[in-house]
Amino acid sequence: MLKTLTVENYALIDKSVIHFPGGFSVITGETGAGKSILLGALNLILGQKSDARFIKYPDKKCVIESIFDLSTYRLQPFFEENELDYDDECIVRREIAPNGKSRSFVNDTPVAISVLKELGEKLIDIHSQHKNLLLNDNRFQLNIVDTVAGNRKELEHYRNLYSRFCNDKKRLKQLIDETNKKNADKDFLDFQLNQLKEANLSETEQEELEAEAAMLTHSEEIKAALSKSLWLLSENEQNINANLKEAIASVQAVSAVFPASEDVAQRLASCFIELKEITRELDSMQNDVEVNPQQLEYINSRLDTIYSLEKKHNVSTVKELLQLQQSLEEQFQQLDFRSEEIERLSKDIENQETALRELAQALSEKRKTKAPEIEHEIVAILRNLGMPNARLSIRFDPKESFSADGIDEVNFLFSANKDRVLQPIATIASGGEISRVMLSLKSVISRSSGLPIIILDEIDTGVSGEIADKMGTIMQEMGKTMQVISITHLPQIASKGTVHYKVFKTDNEKGVTSNIKQLSAEERVTEIAQMLSGTNLTEAAIRNAEELLGR
Repeated sequence: MLKTLTVENYALIDKSVIHFPGGFSVITGETGAGKSILLGALNLILGQKSDARFIKYPDKKCVIESIFDLSTYRLQPFFEENELDYDDECIVRREIAPNGKSRSFVNDTPVAISVLKELGEKLIDIHSQHKNLLLNDNRFQLNIVDTVAGNRKELEHYRNLYSRFCNDKKRLKQLIDETNKKNADKDFLDFQLNQLKEANLSETEQEELEAEAAMLTHSEEIKAALSKSLWLLSENEQNINANLKEAIASVQAVSAVFPASEDVAQRLASCFIELKEITRELDSMQNDVEVNPQQLEYINSRLDTIYSLEKKHNVSTVKELLQLQQSLEEQFQQLDFRSEEIERLSKDIENQETALRELAQALSEKRKTKAPEIEHEIVAILRNLGMPNARLSIRFDPKESFSADGIDEVNFLFSANKDRVLQPIATIASGGEISRVMLSLKSVISRSSGLPIIILDEIDTGVSGEIADKMGTIMQEMGKTMQVISITHLPQIASKGTVHYKVFKTDNEKGVTSNIKQLSAEERVTEIAQMLSGTNLTEAAIRNAEELLGR
């Protein structure tokens, strides 16, 4: 139940605090007085988009706050799911800064707009005039059937499976498309992979081959250089080793009489030993150097293969070629994995489809079973509202495929006259008839929906007199099981409210301000009399107002 609504610095309102009782309350006021402003403020509490244009004084923030009594509505699970503190008295607040940014709070805890919307949907149903257009909406009609039939749990179960079914079908299509694309390139990928495998590459091979190729290409030059070095060191008549050996002997010969030469002799001996070692190494290297045109031809061919592969795949090293080979192998493994996943997912979807069909069929049967009762209730209310020949039939047509609502296409067929063929309700009903039909629907829904609050914004459009009085009685009855707030221009309906509020404008030096007040018993008589007679208040209008109020 909505206990209190506080609106501060919003549109034409400076600050208004409205206390609501349970049952049936009415709000009246002249056109343009600000009744729609109250609805706008309430919609902000329910998560509607904020706009800085609605701030009355641009240097101050706008604050909308409501207090709800949740004691009988079992909303603790919602609060737990959203990590909010639960209290039977719930405070919802929305603050809009002058720059248009807003903040939302539930029991002083900041919340996202999505949470505010979800909570609002569990608390309030606002029926504004434009919602009469919902009669054109087959989903709205289906929702009426589901609400009255009590299909909430069944629909939730069905929609969870339907969501999974749709996601899996989307995933399957994606897998198939990807696989088809990969398969289209499979032969080319296979050719690339086999070419790399046949090359039998190793990571250091290119550097080793290039070094060996350089040596084989210059083998004759290398061999000649080594031979010449050996000849100079040890093979010609004046070779270095023989001369050095002779120099050592000469120095050693005078070392007894010239001790200073001993050191030189030792150093020359070391050089001789080192040169002998170098000579042996040069001899070994010369023997190892091979002039092998066949090996050079093989190496060049191998390098050509490597260079060709690098150029083809736009890389510069064998390491990158090996990485590419690994990537191609993984792609082939993925193709095999996709085939397995496609097969598994296809079976899952097939099983889901069977389960969906069973759930949808059960939903459909429950809807069709409940439809005659809904037809009877609505027709009974319409006949009480001055439509004695009203007829309503709920037609079910099967959908071609599953939808989020099942397999039923629902259409409300209606006629207000005996001699008229039943036709879709939105195409045949007049303005006044639509108002009565919508009130009938809201009345039927209110018994089943479990919503704490319903706000009816001029649902009485197009009716008057006795019919308006009967509509007011229906709202009174609805108010016995839920909180009903009706914004109305009709005195017949205004007189039925337990509490009566009036919206009015005042003009002062600061500008125009919209206000709301709860009327006393005498003020209520005056207000309803003015609604009956206009500005010129007559005794007859006052007597009529008192009669409407049951005095």
